Amino acid sequence: MQNLPIQFLTTTPPIPAKPAHCKGRVLVMDDEVPILELTARLLGARGYDVETATDGDQAVAQYRAAMESGCRFDAVILDLTVPEKMGGYDAFKAMRAFDPGVRAVVSSGYSHEPVVLNYKDYGLAGVAPKPYRTSELLGAVEQALQGV
Repeated sequence: MQNLPIQFLTTTPPIPAKPAHCKGRVLVMDDEVPILELTARLLGARGYDVETATDGDQAVAQYRAAMESGCRFDAVILDLTVPEKMGGYDAFKAMRAFDPGVRAVVSSGYSHEPVVLNYKDYGLAGVAPKPYRTSELLGAVEQALQGV
């Protein structure tokens, strides 16, 4: 019998690439349906695969389901203030609890809020002030996608 050498893997196997249909996925959460629809259309026209949610609880559930399916969102845009429901920053914290790599952009018309002024200190990838300017919104999404 011939003794064959035993080979050990000395490197970690590569992480499988994300399927093509799972790239460019953005989840948008806003309680104002006209803003939600307009944002989804704008991002969709730029080639993003967009899903929407009207409050933080719904956004967290959709984000978790996407992760479990193996087709996670590349970025999320979260409205900071949602009256009587979970807002954007709380939704971000809930997402980050099960996905520390979540890339979130906070959206708000209240530019004086500490989380808006110092979004990086809160772990957020960007900010999209309301009312939206197309260039600012797209810039914030691109910043989040690049992990800057």
